Amino acid sequence: MQKIYLSDSGPKVSPAIYGFYRWNEVTGDAVQTMEKIVNLCLELGINTFDHADIYGNYQCEELFGKLINRKSFKREDIVLFSKCGFVTPNPEQPEVRINHYNTSAAHILKSVDNSLRKLKTDYIDIFLLNHLDPLSNVEETALALQRLKDSGKVKNIGVMNFTVFQHQLLASLLKTPIVTNHFELNLLNTAALDNGQLDYCKQRYMRPLASAPLAAGRIANGTDAQAVKVRSALEVIGKKYNADIESLAVAWLVKLGALPLIGTINEQRIRNIANAFAIDLDHQDWYELYTASRGEL
Repeated sequence: MQKIYLSDSGPKVSPAIYGFYRWNEVTGDAVQTMEKIVNLCLELGINTFDHADIYGNYQCEELFGKLINRKSFKREDIVLFSKCGFVTPNPEQPEVRINHYNTSAAHILKSVDNSLRKLKTDYIDIFLLNHLDPLSNVEETALALQRLKDSGKVKNIGVMNFTVFQHQLLASLLKTPIVTNHFELNLLNTAALDNGQLDYCKQRYMRPLASAPLAAGRIANGTDAQAVKVRSALEVIGKKYNADIESLAVAWLVKLGALPLIGTINEQRIRNIANAFAIDLDHQDWYELYTASRGEL
């Protein structure tokens, strides 16, 4: 895959990104599974990996750091995302009683240092805030992010699940540009086309990260009316392109300029997503799928 700029401020990333956001569900030997998945991604040209402090019950960053430490690949050949903001109860943090958001300066600085230690790296290419905690002092939040950027611990700043107003608020307090917003977008959830998130990304010359590009398997296996209707449209149009329905569903996202964020450990599904970049979806075919999802324009 040819690397592309995430925004007009950089950095370069692979056009598909592998994220570990569903690794709480992984059973068996997580180390072996991670090595297999990472090697498959690198084979397919996917060199960008999305982490968070909480992924895999707070274990994924450490497992990935072991791969880096074994020199399975060079650190400079990969792009690392990590994030914090959503806090969930876990034995590692006995003081946490309930799910909540925390984007305070103290929490951000502590989380970045922990991520760097676990990932066994000196820097994170893109660090994102997962939601904006309404109880945090947003000026202090911005100062903490700017401090991390200026120190070199964080090369770029992004956000996750920010509304347009939250995005604008944080951007107004930073000296450095925000390079992406990471939100759910797929043929079964097109809210970002209506609520301004996608349009604002375009206005700021950045590419959004589309999580759940296959709707957590619902596009292929869902039995609800919307999933059945969309799958039927994909099957008909897929014959025209000689393409798997999952590849076609991701090609629909790519046409929007979004970067699909892969969350599955199913190897064929990962290959289906990678194959999407060989599909040049026709303008009217895109709208036929869009209409199948929404029922009407």
